[in-house]
Amino acid sequence: MDFLSGLFIDFGQQILSSVTAAFAIAAVGLNLHFGYTGLLNFGQAGFMLLGAYGFAITVEMHGGFWLGVLVAIIAAVLFALLLGIPTLRLRGDYLAIVTVAAAEIVRIVGGNQGLAPITGGAAGILGSVYQPAFTALSPFPQNGSFQVGPYNYPMTAGDSWYLRIVCWVVLAITLLITYLLTRSPYGRTLRGIREDEDAVRSLGKNVYARKLQALVLGGVFGSIGGVLYVMSASVQPDSLGRTTTFLLYTCLLLGGAATVFGPVLGSVLYFMVIIGLNDFVSQFVPSSVMNEQQIPQFGWIVVGVGLMLLVIFRPQGILGNKKELSFGD
Repeated sequence: MDFLSGLFIDFGQQILSSVTAAFAIAAVGLNLHFGYTGLLNFGQAGFMLLGAYGFAITVEMHGGFWLGVLVAIIAAVLFALLLGIPTLRLRGDYLAIVTVAAAEIVRIVGGNQGLAPITGGAAGILGSVYQPAFTALSPFPQNGSFQVGPYNYPMTAGDSWYLRIVCWVVLAITLLITYLLTRSPYGRTLRGIREDEDAVRSLGKNVYARKLQALVLGGVFGSIGGVLYVMSASVQPDSLGRTTTFLLYTCLLLGGAATVFGPVLGSVLYFMVIIGLNDFVSQFVPSSVMNEQQIPQFGWIVVGVGLMLLVIFRPQGILGNKKELSFGD
């Protein structure tokens, strides 16, 4: 019973986590790309990292919180235009090739020691550099903590209630935007582009412009998710690499692409699975069989196998509609 109670407490802690909300926001952006428009973006982590760097560097240069957010958004827009303008007129998977390469370029440049005075190099930018600009806006006391059931967090400092509330409010706003957008004629055009862009083009719609707009908006969501993701940690280039994009696709496909709440459900379930595996293995598997360093690796294996099975047997995800979206059709 102690194991089960501890497991449920860990589940609730992860559901409330700012990391879960930040991943869900980035996955909502990826959903606009892949789920609704059919754009194979394998560089969403690049948008997240670019937004995190844009925000942190601006604040470090005394630009303030709101200017930092604006710079993060502008960086995402420019990045999307740079990727989309030369590739979205082409057919096939050119965007996938370009985005995965561009995201790696952002990561490598960010970790370059020659740029350490700006980006911090491989060590990144410490959270203490930019977090005060965020916490200064808190309506809660700067000191002290608040307990809700078994969960006791600081009011403002660090990984606080304030950060959690902001992250989930921003997530709610992105979901509202997605809901209104995808149920409008514009959203139906995006779905049409995903299914048959030639048919949409024959109706007089500018397919290229619509795809570029979707890439920009989804990239902005990814950038905002990146800013919130580093609010409880630091900006480190290797923490937002290829693996992050893989995780975002896992969250998206698990919950259901081309659904409003699919990315949120997928993000919550993904982190619950990871927490559950870690707790179960730590409790019941002897250290002689699997030590603490091997437990996260085992989790990656399970998630990878689970993703393959999901794509094979339920490609539409939990909330998705198989008639609308599935691989290979």
